[in-house]
Amino acid sequence: MPQPFAMPDFYVPYPARLNPHVEAARTHTRDWARAMGMLEGSGVWETADLDAHDYALLCAYTHPDCDEEALNLVTDWYTWVFFFDDHFLEVFKRPQDRAGGKEYLDRLPSFMPADPLHGMPAPVNAVEAGLADLWRRTVPAMSDGWRRRFAEATEALLYESLWELDNINDGRIANPLEYIEMRRKVGGAPWSAGLVEYAAGAEVPDRVAGSRPLRVLRDAFSDAVHLRNDLFSYQREVEDEGENSNGVLVLEHFLGCSTQEAAEAVNDLLTSRLQQFENTALTEVPALAVQERLTPAEIAAIGAYTKGLQDWQSGGHEWHMRSSRYMNEGMVDAAVPAPALGMAVLDIRSLLGGRSADARRRSLGHTPHQPVGPLPLPDFALPYPLALSPHHQEAKRRSEDWAEAMGLLDDIWDRPLMAGFDLALCSAGLDPDATLEELELSALWLTWGTYADDYYPMVFGRPRDLAGARAQTERLKACLPVDDPASAAGFAVNPLERSLADVWARTAGPMRPEARTELWTALDAMLESWMWELHNQAQHRVPDPVDYVEMRRSTFGSELTMLMGRLRRDGALPPELFRSGTVRALENAVADYGALVNDLFSYQKEVEVEGELHNGVLVLEKFFDVDRDTAARMVHDLMSGRLRQYEHLKQREVPLLYAHFGLDAEGRAVFEAWLRELEDWLAGVLHWHRSVRRYGAGDVHAGAGTPLFRDRADGTAPVPDWTTPRGLGTTAARVATAFAGAPS
Repeated sequence: MPQPFAMPDFYVPYPARLNPHVEAARTHTRDWARAMGMLEGSGVWETADLDAHDYALLCAYTHPDCDEEALNLVTDWYTWVFFFDDHFLEVFKRPQDRAGGKEYLDRLPSFMPADPLHGMPAPVNAVEAGLADLWRRTVPAMSDGWRRRFAEATEALLYESLWELDNINDGRIANPLEYIEMRRKVGGAPWSAGLVEYAAGAEVPDRVAGSRPLRVLRDAFSDAVHLRNDLFSYQREVEDEGENSNGVLVLEHFLGCSTQEAAEAVNDLLTSRLQQFENTALTEVPALAVQERLTPAEIAAIGAYTKGLQDWQSGGHEWHMRSSRYMNEGMVDAAVPAPALGMAVLDIRSLLGGRSADARRRSLGHTPHQPVGPLPLPDFALPYPLALSPHHQEAKRRSEDWAEAMGLLDDIWDRPLMAGFDLALCSAGLDPDATLEELELSALWLTWGTYADDYYPMVFGRPRDLAGARAQTERLKACLPVDDPASAAGFAVNPLERSLADVWARTAGPMRPEARTELWTALDAMLESWMWELHNQAQHRVPDPVDYVEMRRSTFGSELTMLMGRLRRDGALPPELFRSGTVRALENAVADYGALVNDLFSYQKEVEVEGELHNGVLVLEKFFDVDRDTAARMVHDLMSGRLRQYEHLKQREVPLLYAHFGLDAEGRAVFEAWLRELEDWLAGVLHWHRSVRRYGAGDVHAGAGTPLFRDRADGTAPVPDWTTPRGLGTTAARVATAFAGAPS
């Protein structure tokens, strides 16, 4: 069968190496698979299939430095996971048996008890037998934190197989954002990252395992692994198995392009994720070590883990070029055996030239403050009606009085400017049924968040003062005491801190401790997302598109504002329901739509006036090397895809969620009211952007968020100029100040 596309030039920055124990692993895993019932008689594999797939070669390439015992165990894990994948395909995907698939999957977590001495049920098939054996052999050597993380990754890998099955049943192809998000779970690379910790003898310290740098290392690694696999497995999955979950197919559908063009785009995204991994490892992980005061042993473990992930990338690529499981014709000369101990040839062109080098230059070579003009806006066609609170005007007055009392109108904002922003109008759309007190509190949060979002790039971004920003961020976190919210004011020094302490005490005081912790976590994510923006600004780096979208949920405050609505229903629904994959997917789809609305409206303000690098239109301009109008259409297409996904989830998965959690009529009514709040959130965000004095062509040059600086007499970094004329009607003075000494 001819190949559907020519393989692109891959970015492979690290040479592949082969573990010397590969032959021992082949023999061991063949015997193990037979003992578990995976070979003759299983209806899935014969011995010849296992030999042809050669998972021992995969593991020997991806774990080149571990000893024989560890390689044998890791190879057994990979044999098990590939057998599971093929077994699920034959037994449940091909006959499209969702009910049977769910019953099958529901049993598997019982073979991964937190305590390995805890009993397990008797296995009834080869998948259960293999998992039970592997769990008993692996977990005694690992910590409780690792066991928990690895079990979660394994369960995600298993359960999200239903998502693939549902898409096949519905004939549905995911949008690109949904695909990346779900592929991490289905594809199992986070699970692979856990086995890297085992094989390298380098557990990630549990206290930082959830931090952004470690999370991004894992996610960027995962995305690269999956996108590479999508390229090699396209022919088998799409043409033979009828699979819908393949990145090449997703981009073919989204971009409306040829299979070859989609393959090139997938490879570009693969390259971008690898370069994101490198950037995070070299710039963010060292800062984390200092910030968290990691010990030398912890730093060494993270270093070994990072190296293990790099080895996996190169080794996985080499194996894909050699395994009979994949489309790889002509990629390796069949007459040349796999190297026993040496290294595969490193193609230096992938480092210094071609598409990967061009993409890196585009991300680092953007010229700020280029005149771009107003961006033509699409027909958003949002199907949800707008409702506005009758308390809008009173909440507006109260929030402006509060901002003035807190000192927020003494420096970068003044009252006429804030009045033009009308943040209470946004609250009135987000919370149309709120009481006056609830609406006022919502408006205060939007006021504080918008002010801080303007303040950080102005005060810390232009002078690249990351140390000052980190100190301010830690002081803001100190203003969020969970145990005693009323004590927050005692930590506040400046207006930014005083206002946060005040609104935190008002909000968190009446909450249960668990709800306070959730709110603190959302605020912590938002504060750290602003640090991420400053970090990119200091490098003058337009972010990777996947990293951008995932961080945009925090930088825009989507997670925080949505959580506020959810916490009002605290206790009315099971807390684990809101941790489910369905709810997270609903929230992410809505959050992405709202954040991208902001990117379209704020394009001129951010790119032309502020010299901002964090805008979805700009990100896609640089990634796809297209003009702004094409990029804007792509942003709108992404938004439309997320909206369709939200509606699909409501119709397809929410009823399953009700059944899974056993919700009665009252519980369903509560959940449906929460869904309407998400729709109010979308309608309110769009209406606010259309209505306020912040994003119009006249507004952006009239000081709406325009950086104000004056140079120090001694020539050191500029500081905010609080003496410069401000407010509507002082455009000339503001613009002259804003661009004084601006970088070219």
